[in-house]
Amino acid sequence: MVTISRIQSCRARWFLTSLPIVLFVAACLCAPRALADSTTSYTGTLSSPEDYATETLTLTASSTVVLQTWSFGGGTNGSGTAISAGGFDPLLAIFSGTGSGAEILTDSLGDAIATADTFTNFSSFMGCPPAGQVDIGGDVCGDITMSLTLDPGTYTFLLSDANYIPVAVDEGAGGELGDGFFDLTGGAFQTCNVVGSTTTCADDTANWAFDVTTSGGGGGTAPAPEPATLILLGMGLLSVGADPKLRDKLRRL
Repeated sequence: MVTISRIQSCRARWFLTSLPIVLFVAACLCAPRALADSTTSYTGTLSSPEDYATETLTLTASSTVVLQTWSFGGGTNGSGTAISAGGFDPLLAIFSGTGSGAEILTDSLGDAIATADTFTNFSSFMGCPPAGQVDIGGDVCGDITMSLTLDPGTYTFLLSDANYIPVAVDEGAGGELGDGFFDLTGGAFQTCNVVGSTTTCADDTANWAFDVTTSGGGGGTAPAPEPATLILLGMGLLSVGADPKLRDKLRRL
């Protein structure tokens, strides 16, 4: 016959032996699990210089979002597709929401989050490399790399010719996608480069291409169990091991 003190002794030894395992499992559950980055590649052709393309993205958690254009200087996009150089020099702008009522995003200074190689802020967003450059009386970078952290929500990315500028970019906070465009294209896709007193121009195609990469697929890190849940889990595991009757029942299931 097994005495009460013998059972209690076994339980004590089981507790001491199993506690490190329970703590290890809890630590694994506590560790946040970063989800892989997700890249979506978009390509298309504008119908005219007075046209534009939009794509939307919905984030369920704060995420770093990187936009990269390819079609001006060419390169290999996130899908592994080779993009030919020769497209128009693009403008990228980011709006919060969708449709004509989407509002232009602004930075801490109140400036619209938008750029093109004709903008004074382009040096902060030059995307070459990874995109290539085009010789137009000298090497010209017209592609864009834009990286920023966005809160949960739905966003609209707008791409147009560098000379077809959303009015919202000039308006800043409160400016909407439906407010129209300033048309400085002259009805043609063309990029000009001025070196000294010499101006060299190249005709562009209507092709465009850009990638959108979100860290963690737009979901940040996978949520970990709450500490109280982990404590209950550990107590439950220890209870199962410490109670011989409960162990016997589980064996018969």
